[in-house]
Amino acid sequence: MSVADTQFFRMIEALVDVEKANARDYSAFSVRGRRFGYYWPRTQTVGLKQTLIEQAALVAERPDVFEVQFTAGGFGWVVVYLEGIDSRELSELVYEAWRLSAPDDLSERHSFAGYLRAFDRS
Repeated sequence: MSVADTQFFRMIEALVDVEKANARDYSAFSVRGRRFGYYWPRTQTVGLKQTLIEQAALVAERPDVFEVQFTAGGFGWVVVYLEGIDSRELSELVYEAWRLSAPDDLSERHSFAGYLRAFDRS
């Protein structure tokens, strides 16, 4: 069970209106100016926005795969180790992070099922 960084980037590319910003040590992903994710190539980890409840559940269930990154604005960010997760679970977390940041009208027009179809075509 592992997700390659190329597969993670395909998940990101299947989302709508995503902007990528590159920094020295990481890449950041936003939807219409609202951040929802990060990628650190050196550690092969991603950071994803989640609800506080989801953050706590993920970290409690599998601390070898998830860790608390930070909390802000009522959301809990998690670090995900790509070597410990499968693509289906990661795609759900990526979509949820995007959905939590996307404007309502955008997320209402782009369902998880539609996202999976776009991801499967990429």
